[in-house]
Amino acid sequence: MNSDLMRRVALTLGALLIYRIGTYIPLPGIDPAVWEGLFRGQSGGLLGMLSVFSGGAVSRMAIFALNLGPYLSAAILVQVALLFSSGFRAVNDRGDRGRRIVRRWTLVMTLVLAALQSYGVAIGLEAFGQTVAEPGLFFRLSTVITLTGGTFLLIWLSEIITAHGVGNGLALILFVGIVVAIPRSIAGLLELGRQGALSIEMIAALAVLTIALMAFIVIMELGRRHVPIEYERRQIGYRIIEEQSSTLALKLNGAGMIPVVVAQWPLNIMLPIAYSADTDGSGWLWSIVKLLSFGRPGFILYTGIAIVVFALFYVSLLIDPDAVAETLKRWRSVVPGIDPGAATADHIDHVLSRTTIVGAVYLALVCLLPQILITYAAIPIYLGGVAALIVVCTVLDILHQVQGRKLRENREERLQ
Repeated sequence: MNSDLMRRVALTLGALLIYRIGTYIPLPGIDPAVWEGLFRGQSGGLLGMLSVFSGGAVSRMAIFALNLGPYLSAAILVQVALLFSSGFRAVNDRGDRGRRIVRRWTLVMTLVLAALQSYGVAIGLEAFGQTVAEPGLFFRLSTVITLTGGTFLLIWLSEIITAHGVGNGLALILFVGIVVAIPRSIAGLLELGRQGALSIEMIAALAVLTIALMAFIVIMELGRRHVPIEYERRQIGYRIIEEQSSTLALKLNGAGMIPVVVAQWPLNIMLPIAYSADTDGSGWLWSIVKLLSFGRPGFILYTGIAIVVFALFYVSLLIDPDAVAETLKRWRSVVPGIDPGAATADHIDHVLSRTTIVGAVYLALVCLLPQILITYAAIPIYLGGVAALIVVCTVLDILHQVQGRKLRENREERLQ
């Protein structure tokens, strides 16, 4: 391993160490023991899932409890706005200056979301018995400042990792938060086996199922649908370039994690509206919220349909078959057996639609199958769908970056 790569690895590990330390620093003004007892009673639901993605910060109500959630939500909102608004796209197309403006929008949106979520956390903590020593305006203000500052510190650490370390900083922070919970989960599984709550056969089946899920994600994330492309014979100066062939690679999961995140937004918006509009929990809005609560059949049905619909919609905005066909025509390239222009656009649209449907169904299955097994078969799968997606995609990204860096360095050494 050369010195530059070692330096990048050391910087990455140092930044992640700072993140891990922050997940153990409790929020000022709360009683950690009281909160731990309250969390233990709710750890099987939404709070438990949030704690996994925050590296345990939620279970300890630490300064990094919000993690990168507000920033990821803001980034997706800005990206969707860029797809819908030609004015936003024009700003983004101004080069480095335009990208800096878009980044500023993202940070402002992050600040707003983080402040609102932090205030909601403060109100919620004050409602939980003796969790807060001195409730009031000062506690709420300090909570907003601390949690929002924690999110922005994580954003800075992620950018340091991306620019000067190894891998994508955002993905790595989420990855570490999930991975550190695996040993504790395995220990809990073995303890259930020792107590006789789970048989050896069930534990072995869970191990095989987890490995199969990870392998399935790897296969699908690396999967591509290749559309053959042929370049016509052309002359450049005194050279004649003979006809060449290539492929247009369409990723099976072209939408990434965005449909999974966006699918949860209506539920996250509906809950506070229901709480503010109907505090006694007896109205029709609360009935909808309960129907769509975590693990219920309505939640599973809604999530599956929403992921598929959002994936199809997002990819349709991201890739324009007409623009692709026009680019191929401009470069004097054709799809074998397909006429240039509108026929090529229709062919690409047909292939893209079928490919996206496969990717969307894959996303829905990976996200919902572990939840179904946990809820209805009482099978304790600790590395669920979204967590497994983050782990696999992060590892693949790190491997790709390390291999690419090694190839570039070997090429430079040969040139020297």
